[in-house]
Amino acid sequence: MIIDRYIPVNLFELVPKLRLAMEPELAALDQRLDDDGLFQQVKGDLARRYPNTLAQGRHSTPVAVLLRMLVVRRLYHFSYAQTEHFVSDSLLLRQFCRLYLEPAPDDTTLIRWAALIGPQTLEQLNQRVVAYSLKVTRGRKLRTDGTVVETNIHHPTDSSLLNDGVRVLSRLLQRAKGLLGQEVQEARAMFRDRSRSAKRLARQIGEATRRRGEAAQVAYQASYQRLLAVAQASLRQGERVQEALAAVGRGASQGLGSALDRFLPQVKQAIAQTRRRGLAGEAVPAGEKLLSLFEPHTGIIRRGKADQPTEFGRKVWLDEVEGGIISRYQVLAGNPAAERQVEASLAHHQRLFGPPPYLFTGDRGTHSARNERVACEAGVKRVALPQPGAKTAQRQQYEGQGWFRRALRFRAGVEGRLSVLKRRGYLGRCRDHGEVGFSRWVGWGVLTANLSTIARTMAAR
Repeated sequence: MIIDRYIPVNLFELVPKLRLAMEPELAALDQRLDDDGLFQQVKGDLARRYPNTLAQGRHSTPVAVLLRMLVVRRLYHFSYAQTEHFVSDSLLLRQFCRLYLEPAPDDTTLIRWAALIGPQTLEQLNQRVVAYSLKVTRGRKLRTDGTVVETNIHHPTDSSLLNDGVRVLSRLLQRAKGLLGQEVQEARAMFRDRSRSAKRLARQIGEATRRRGEAAQVAYQASYQRLLAVAQASLRQGERVQEALAAVGRGASQGLGSALDRFLPQVKQAIAQTRRRGLAGEAVPAGEKLLSLFEPHTGIIRRGKADQPTEFGRKVWLDEVEGGIISRYQVLAGNPAAERQVEASLAHHQRLFGPPPYLFTGDRGTHSARNERVACEAGVKRVALPQPGAKTAQRQQYEGQGWFRRALRFRAGVEGRLSVLKRRGYLGRCRDHGEVGFSRWVGWGVLTANLSTIARTMAAR
């Protein structure tokens, strides 16, 4: 049964000689998390785990404890295991997380509960936090920009994809062998483990790419042909085992069948992709490429950066108002042009704050005559979208005005904000799995960053 909170205990009064107290920023954040609206929205998601979980069963970890421990995890860039350890070990964090004298929940418990909080709930929580931030900002200035959040994958190559596919299928086949070994004839051929062969061939391909000459190219093509044959054989084994598991239809076999349903099409796509790129020399469009078996939603993002021309992850668009509050975030599909995001940014700002911003600014990618017209029609008094390329004398005069140059200096601040979000781990490399997990990672990062900014500002006052 889901319970709200433990019976309150002031741990600081139990050891008065230590004179313990929360630092001002953490105390302000503690006060902010007492918002009943945040609490109820999280509780609504957790209650969907079982139909009668609000009224029956043994007591769960309280909602207040889970919410605060998940915030602590992102606030200090902890793993789940580190969160369990440090909250259990610290009187300050025990008091902050409302854990008191109770045992800290296991890290696996935190993982299960955290997976129930959906990305839509986190968006609503962030909007509620931004609405509270009216004490910190008035929403008169709006700047917008995009960044890339990396997924947790190794550098993608066709050989590594095939190697991963053979390794995963071999692991699933070994698990299926315990269920089907006595029921399937020719079990030795069906459950053969080819992962060592794939690993050796992938290493040979890597070594061949570092050599020059015709002999190295011949060895490269031959190794790829053998690796493709190994992957194709593992794929056929997986398909045969999939049919056998479907015929058995027991509980454990259904889980294995679901895993095969997930990975077999991806291995098939990796084989076809390798034939097109590695052997036929065909250029595969970025939208059709598979970069990872485990994070298939990963995209190729090229933004013209000199130090990092190609990034692997997802593009995230952020709107920031004065005071350092991120009023909106959105995980984008692919690598769309920045100018397409302006209208949605202005519309969301008006829904959240009421009046349009007095000043709206972005980088050169957001400029277009239509965007300037849309912003002016929405009621924005100062629109500072610098035009790329050659400018007319009239345009140079317009962008040379004092307010425009000050607006560009304000816009440059969003780069510092993105740097802080990356360095503090709020929007660092995603450690959650799947597309939903990626959206959840971004949502928790933005929500925690906003809570920290509001708490720091209120504590300073």
